Amino acid sequence: MFGINGSELIILAILAVVILGPERLPEYAAQLAKFVKQLKTMAAGAKEQLREEVGDDIVDMDWRKLDPRQYDPRRIIKEALLDDDDDAPRPAPAAPAVAAAAAAAAGTAVSTGSRAPGRPAAKPAVQLADGEPAPFDSEAT
Repeated sequence: MFGINGSELIILAILAVVILGPERLPEYAAQLAKFVKQLKTMAAGAKEQLREEVGDDIVDMDWRKLDPRQYDPRRIIKEALLDDDDDAPRPAPAAPAVAAAAAAAAGTAVSTGSRAPGRPAAKPAVQLADGEPAPFDSEAT
């Protein structure tokens, strides 16, 4: 309960008899019984209030399904890897700038399609010589 085993509970009871004395012990025992009854009443009231607010669905809920101890990450990953879903994410198509750079490296022309009005055409990719540093743009963010 509170990390107290049987022998510790007996020792606490003996200490209570010695400290409180036989005159006051029945008084404190009655107060303890009254407190435990109040706790039970409060717990029952809270349970009933929860049932009223949530509805009867809470009664039918399978709480074992929500137990986190049943989840094995290795099993979940294994099932996910072996699952052949048709709705699995597909790789995105290459962006026009990437396609243009690849085409420039290959020496072919690529149509980038329509661009937004008022937007300038993309600059062609520049080939750097071996050992030449890349250009630095101090205004770039």
